[in-house]
Amino acid sequence: MSTMNESYESLSLLIELNQDRLLYLAVLGVALTFGAFLGAPP
Repeated sequence: MSTMNESYESLSLLIELNQDRLLYLAVLGVALTFGAFLGAPP
């Protein structure tokens, strides 16, 4: 059980450290999808 707790803590630490990169990738993906939607022929 302690192994699962330690892995969860390390995973949450990784997410906390890379949160700005994840947000950047999410915004980039939304922008590309929106651009493809606008640029698609009717």
